Amino acid sequence: MTTQAWELKPESLRAECDPNTLGFETTLDLPTDGVKVVAQERAWRALEFGLGIKDPEYNIFVAGPPLSRKTEMVRAYIQELAAREPSPPDYLYVHNFKEPEKPRSLTLPSGMGRGLKADMEDLITSLRQHIPEVFESEEYANRREALMRQFTQARNAILQELDAKATEEGFILNISQTGLMIFPGKDGKPLTEEELKALTEEEREALRQRSAILHEQMNEAIRKIRRMEKEFAEAEKKLDQDMALAAVGHYIEELVDKYRLYPQVTEYLREVEREILKNLDDFKKRPGPGPFPFPVPEPSFTQYQVNVFVDNSETKGAPVILENNPNYSNLFGGVERRAQFGALVTDFTLIRAGAIHRANGGYLILHVIDLLRWFFSYEALKRCLKEQVIKIEDLAEQLGFIAARTLQPQPIPLKIKVILLGDPYIYQLLYIYDEDFQKLFKVKAHLDSVMKETPKHLDAFCRLVASYCKEEKLMPVHKTGVARLIEHARELAGRQEKLTLQLKEILDVVKEAHHWAKTNAHEVIFGSDVEKAIREKIHRCDLPEEKLQEFIEDGMLFIETSGAVVGQINGLSVYALGDHTFGRPSRITATYSLGKEGVVAIDREAQMAGNIHNKGVLILAGFLKSRFAQDKPLTLSASLTFEQSYGLVEGDSASMAELLTLLSVLADVPLKQNLAITGSVSQRGEAQPIGGVNWKIEGFYKVCKARGLDGSHGVVIPRANLKDLMLDKEVVEAVRQGKFHVYAVGHIDEAVELFTGIPAGRRLPDGTWEPDTINYKVDQTLRRLMETARELMKEEEEKKGGATSSPPCSCGQ
Repeated sequence: MTTQAWELKPESLRAECDPNTLGFETTLDLPTDGVKVVAQERAWRALEFGLGIKDPEYNIFVAGPPLSRKTEMVRAYIQELAAREPSPPDYLYVHNFKEPEKPRSLTLPSGMGRGLKADMEDLITSLRQHIPEVFESEEYANRREALMRQFTQARNAILQELDAKATEEGFILNISQTGLMIFPGKDGKPLTEEELKALTEEEREALRQRSAILHEQMNEAIRKIRRMEKEFAEAEKKLDQDMALAAVGHYIEELVDKYRLYPQVTEYLREVEREILKNLDDFKKRPGPGPFPFPVPEPSFTQYQVNVFVDNSETKGAPVILENNPNYSNLFGGVERRAQFGALVTDFTLIRAGAIHRANGGYLILHVIDLLRWFFSYEALKRCLKEQVIKIEDLAEQLGFIAARTLQPQPIPLKIKVILLGDPYIYQLLYIYDEDFQKLFKVKAHLDSVMKETPKHLDAFCRLVASYCKEEKLMPVHKTGVARLIEHARELAGRQEKLTLQLKEILDVVKEAHHWAKTNAHEVIFGSDVEKAIREKIHRCDLPEEKLQEFIEDGMLFIETSGAVVGQINGLSVYALGDHTFGRPSRITATYSLGKEGVVAIDREAQMAGNIHNKGVLILAGFLKSRFAQDKPLTLSASLTFEQSYGLVEGDSASMAELLTLLSVLADVPLKQNLAITGSVSQRGEAQPIGGVNWKIEGFYKVCKARGLDGSHGVVIPRANLKDLMLDKEVVEAVRQGKFHVYAVGHIDEAVELFTGIPAGRRLPDGTWEPDTINYKVDQTLRRLMETARELMKEEEEKKGGATSSPPCSCGQ
């Protein structure tokens, strides 16, 4: 076991990038073509597979951290792929003459939807112009007059015959506006009432019989006339249709011939033809002012219009649609309404497409967190993918908010690839709890948050910066600026040999550095401009850190940076505020007494500690038992706490500091307060790596700097964190000048010796510890506690024994 802590050299505290090794002077020297993705080979293989497999269940979930530019990268890659694919057809809605509440959908090749719409508009315009001319022509007037003459002659013949029979039988036939009437008469005049009374009973009966016969003949004549009128109306209608068809039929035939390869369209055109011939009266009226002083509603020709629902005439390749607000209406469209005479009305021309319609035949990109905010959108999307059709349904009608029945457009076949973008955690939740998600999104493209710093990745990183400057019209970046960006990428990754893939944050620094370079009248972005951008961004967000620093400097938060104290140590904490993360020291103290509770964390008892921290405390108890309770029981009650901590304590990175505090108080040996420590510890005492090591070191450095660096201050970290060091240049320079120190340990015993100046001590063959060592002193204290406990238990037992024994009894006579 190593018993000596390492003091780290300045060179190991930060990995610096030499600008002269980059191979260019400015980013203008770098090619910018073909820069889409930096690293992310795993995710891109998955994305290529998902886009290549044409199966409705193999939709894609791109899982990645924020600021990784996943939206830009995925959209750019898909757009390049989609440009090589054929454009999808146009989707149209037209009137359904058989079932008006169910508009019909038509499909035409890309660009032909506009053509059909224009053709129908020209058709109706032509018919409204030419049909009135037909019915005003001399030919139509002659043919209609011939029909009318024929009808009139036939009707007059029937009436003349009936009139002759009536006259023969002594009756008169009266023809008026209200109809036909037969009544008795003589010499062409109706019989008066006196003449009727003067008739004998036999004459009256004969008159009644003749009248009944004549009325039957009259009714039969009326039926014949009505049949003739109906035949005349049909003949007149057929004449109208024949005349209209002869005049404008060639318009329809031209369209039928033009769209002969599309049976749906030709069938629709034939229906239009039949509907026009059925409603010729609408076309007979010439548009223009009427004879009345108030406007007269003109016939509506909406039923002959074409709603180009999705127009792909200008789409090059397959469509790629990114919908940033996927509420139900935006995603699936709907049927709009307009106010008319105080009521809301609608028709097929008001059917509006959604993002899924525009992306049909291509790719739809959605942010999953935005989609899940609209529950009905998510459920409807899954339903569309399962059924492979898009239905336009009124959400308000589904929820029962609208009682009136609306349109039910014919569903459109769906052929689409959906790409969801989101956090890996959301992917796991959906995969576990939503069985439909497993079936419909079978491809996971997982973006990494960091990349190894290889020559290939460095080259891609530099070219990305060059490409971004070109796209955003920014100044080129000097090699010193690129070198500082590479170092900043290491800082964000928290590793010396890796770069962050949260590239949006890097490119934001480039944009801000452009501003500072312009302010300083530079022609290129130098390393100093990048450094300025980074510092200014931190300064905009670090007010909480400054306030905490003021509390420490003013003595409101107790932190010792000199001397030595028993049972007290400087631990290190990290505060993550979203836009800013920083570290600061926290005082940790320990006390002990005789008891059986073991190690107790006050923060845990106060319910101000998380599960991971509580686990770390239990590990400390395990360490004490394994090291000191092999030959005796622990009769110990020890308490640990973070002093002046008013929030939740979480994580196990302070467990090594807590263990040192316990050992200090048990050994009655003070700990150096000019040092701070961070690190997790195992039950065997091994120093385990932790996160946020750079923030923690810099946080203690700032406190020591404010109080005056005297060359004794430093921080102790686990040896496993050496590759994570990307300290601020100021800290590195302080170490180089011997004003500050960073130590690395691999075991708790190394930290014990560093903080106390006393060896931890080894176990001897007989099970005891080397004299005058920390372990020996701790062992002696625990043994003393045990013996004290044993004596107290013995005294307690003696008291109980004396109380239960019976006194001698003396009995008198």
